This record gives sequence, C-alpha cells and structure tokens, in this order.
Amino acid sequence: MTEQTTTLRKKPPADEHEVLLDARDVEVHFPIKRGVIFDKTVGYVYAVDGMTLQIRQGETYGLVGESGCGKSTFGRALLRLEEPTNGTVTFAGTDLSTLKGEALRAKRRDMQMVFQDPLASLDPRQTVESLLLEGMHAHGLTKDKQAAGARLRELLSAVGLPAAALRKYPHEFSGGQRQRIGIARALSVDPQLIVADEPVSALDVSVQAQVINLLEDVQEQFGLTYLVIAHDLAVVRHISDRVGVMYLGSLVEEADSDELYATPLHPYTRALMSAVPIPDPLVEDRREQIILAGDLPSPANPPSGCRFHTRCPWRQEERCDTERPQLRVVQIDGVPASHRVACHYAERIQSGEIERHEVDASAVDPAAIQDAPTVNTQENAGGQPFSTP
Repeated sequence: MTEQTTTLRKKPPADEHEVLLDARDVEVHFPIKRGVIFDKTVGYVYAVDGMTLQIRQGETYGLVGESGCGKSTFGRALLRLEEPTNGTVTFAGTDLSTLKGEALRAKRRDMQMVFQDPLASLDPRQTVESLLLEGMHAHGLTKDKQAAGARLRELLSAVGLPAAALRKYPHEFSGGQRQRIGIARALSVDPQLIVADEPVSALDVSVQAQVINLLEDVQEQFGLTYLVIAHDLAVVRHISDRVGVMYLGSLVEEADSDELYATPLHPYTRALMSAVPIPDPLVEDRREQIILAGDLPSPANPPSGCRFHTRCPWRQEERCDTERPQLRVVQIDGVPASHRVACHYAERIQSGEIERHEVDASAVDPAAIQDAPTVNTQENAGGQPFSTP
C-alpha cells in the first residue's frame, strides 16, 4: 500500500505485552418467556456462559467454533451492543460496565465492528459518503468540511476503492466491495479495536483473500487490534496471532496460532482440526479422523459438568459429567504456558493413557429448541444488531 499524507492518526508501535481488552467471566443469558397477558420467565438461553480472555495491543485474536456456540453474541457483548448479564469487560483500563449514555457513546469511537453481512449492516437509502460521515459526525470529526472530504477519499483509498464510490449506494457494489465499505466505516472514527464478525464468510474464495490481506494492511498502517470471529480454520490460522476455541458459550482451548494447530489438546479442538482437509492424499489417509456423534446440545439446557462430555470420545464418568473444567495451563513437555485447556484429562489423553471410545449419539430435546428466544442477527439501518427475546 502506497505511503500517503494522512489525517488518520498513526499509532506508535505497541507493547506486545500490553493488554488492551480484558474480559472476565462474561455471560449473556436471554430470558425464555411465556404467557398471554403477563410474561413469565421460565428459563434462559445461555448464549455466552463464562467467557474469559485477554487481547493484547496490536495483535489479532481469532475466535473459532461451530455455528451457535455464541461467538457473535460475545463479540457484540464486548462492545455492549448486547448487554452482558454478568462479568466485566475492561478496555484500555476502563470498565465498560460503569459507562452509560454519553460516556459510553464517546468510548465507542475506540471500539468498532465489521458485521458479517455487509448489505444488511449498510443503510440502502444512504450513499457511501453519508455512511462514512455518519460516525465521523457523531464524534465531532467533520467540523472542517474540506478536511472531512480529504479523509473520506483517504479511507476509500486505504480499502482499495475509487473516490467515485462516494456517490453510489450499497446495492451498486459487489459483496467484497460492500465489505470494504464496512471496513472503511469502522476505520472512519480511528478506533483502537475492531471486532470482525465473520468478515469473509459470505464472500468467494478469491475475494476472501483480498479482504484478509486488506485487514492485515490496515492493521499495519494504523496500529489496529483485531478480534476476528470465524468458523473457517484456514482463515483464522492465516490472520491470527492467538486463537481461542469456543464451545457452547465458553472457551475450551487457547494458544498461539502455530502452537494450537500443531498440538491441539482439547478433544473438541482435535475434532475440529481433523475436519480440515489436507491437500496430500498420503497424509490425509494416515492422520487421525474424529467424527463427533450426536447433536450440539441446546444452549437453553446445557449439559452439567463439561459442556462437551455428551459428544466427547475420551469422556470419563467420574469428573466429566459432574465437574465443569476451568481453563488451565497443562503440564505437558514442550507445551508452553500460553497454551491453556479446559479439560480434566488433557495430559492423560495426550500421553495415550486414556484411549478413544465410541460415543452413543443422543438427540437434542426439541422442546428446548422451541422454547429458545428468537435472536435476530440482522442489523438495522445504522448497522446495529438487535435481538428479540
């Protein structure tokens, strides 16, 4: 990307050990209500149930997991687009739970989101110029019209779009171009953290590579920190410094990207890795194949003990069914302290002391799914998602 005179503030090189965002025991529970005249809460959907992680300044943290595990809800809860039920989120030393009204609105300048569906998050009635100016105007960045115009052209140049795009509407662009507009909108207020929710899942493979390279370029140019939410393991490995694996509302494993892919320790992570195709038939035929049995349990009625024990090929009845494991550092030779796993028997599974066994498939209770609240993952005209419990 060519060097240019910029009105965006370039951030100094960050201390890689400085924690920018610290989430502790974050929970997001949606009430299940019944009643004709008076609504009565009869239960909860435990969408996020005890998430704890730290994101350091200047790094890219990848959060992976299958659909329905709570990744997107957690990302929105960090920015308080969904109100956490419990837990704390500290951003740059500020506890976000203590902020309200104008203080919270002002703080959101430093925390922006790139939504999964760029067309749904862009107001079809606004031009690109209006979409980009909206956030800048809200944070007082458009007082000088000439400088604001130069800033808009610079933003489009940074994401690889011509200045003529300012006069067009979202429907006039391809999916990849709309995602670039979404990235430009997030950059328009000069944030420190960007939560990218499935930024390339709806794009063609060739366009995915362009958007991923774009994210890396603007991160280097403007000193950004990313939380990338995805289910594509190849994308996460390419872009992430550290990776967290999420299952049914909580983290089950966390490690540096190369370490996690080389030595997955949690049974669920091992199953995910075994599903990634390898373009070598000899290696593909010889490697470990783990096919999970049963359905994903309902978040309205999660299993007791370890959330994964109903599908785990290494399940042990004495602890897995009753005691929920905590994310911990394992005592395995060659595994660094940065590699944490939420499994009671990670060491014994890795050593081969506990062997795989068949899992009896269990069906999910249809009533639990039927009772779940409707969660609308679309965004309104301003790009803000909403839910309907």
